[in-house]
Amino acid sequence: MTGLLALYVWLVAVRATALVTSGEPVGVVLGIAFWVLPLLVVGLVAREWRLAVDVQRMADELADADELPVDTLPRSPGGRIDRAAAREAFEDARAVVDGAPEDWRSWYHLAFAYDAAGDRRRARESLRTASRLHRAA
Repeated sequence: MTGLLALYVWLVAVRATALVTSGEPVGVVLGIAFWVLPLLVVGLVAREWRLAVDVQRMADELADADELPVDTLPRSPGGRIDRAAAREAFEDARAVVDGAPEDWRSWYHLAFAYDAAGDRRRARESLRTASRLHRAA
């Protein structure tokens, strides 16, 4: 997926450069505007890759310490996590974070509790917090 995105960004950058070098005022303005998109995309993709690498490093450390979160939540016959059990697990993880807000491990575990509870946005935010704390440690 990243390779296809890189190809798309490259094609947009080539077109944007052609517009900027056209010398036409409208072309120059459009070319500059089109250059913003590739730069933004590259920044966002780099940010996600950095998070992925950090999450893997944290997972490796937790695995070495035998502290990786284990999914033991009950599931329906269709494989869906029981929401009541997920909420309970989330409350436990949230309490640990409240008690140790500077511990990246607690934020890592909270991220997986958010994910089990179906809140992907907050799970990602928690992973970013865990990553920031992990890098600072």
